[in-house]
Amino acid sequence: MDNSATRRRFLRNAPLAAASLVLADQVLAQAPVAPVSEAAPAPVPFQHFSAAELGADGKALAEKGGNKNLVDVGPGLACAVVLTTEIAKSAKEFEWHEGRDHVLVILDGTTVYELGGIPVNPRLTKPGEHLAPDSTGATRLTLAKGDLLTIPRGTPHRRSTEGSVTFYLFSPSGNVKA
Repeated sequence: MDNSATRRRFLRNAPLAAASLVLADQVLAQAPVAPVSEAAPAPVPFQHFSAAELGADGKALAEKGGNKNLVDVGPGLACAVVLTTEIAKSAKEFEWHEGRDHVLVILDGTTVYELGGIPVNPRLTKPGEHLAPDSTGATRLTLAKGDLLTIPRGTPHRRSTEGSVTFYLFSPSGNVKA
């Protein structure tokens, strides 16, 4: 390629690029700056859960079942983390959420998930939360120790556990921008 043609193209376009930079600088200078609110929540510092703590929590749950909220969604947080042990429990209905995803990691035991499909007779239980007695065409998965499952927001799901299962549930929430 001829270097002189490249230089000519650059010199021809340089004034346009310079004008664009000046215009962008003027627009940014006039943009309103959001005031810093004293009421804004402070960022949450990191949290550490030792293997010993998690082991003790898991032992306590193994005896009676239930949930241990490790991280709750609150000011400055966008992801709940729950350690759950479920013993002989089955959801009666499918649920799905407009503003939350689920990521499950099975630590011990097995459980069955029914996922997706088209909800039958759905109803809104509170803003962004839905239930339905059934979901036509749902996929059935058996999860066991070591398995990981992601459930995107808006996906109907229902869990059934015959024996027992222990898992971590990570539930990121908030609005997704397209």
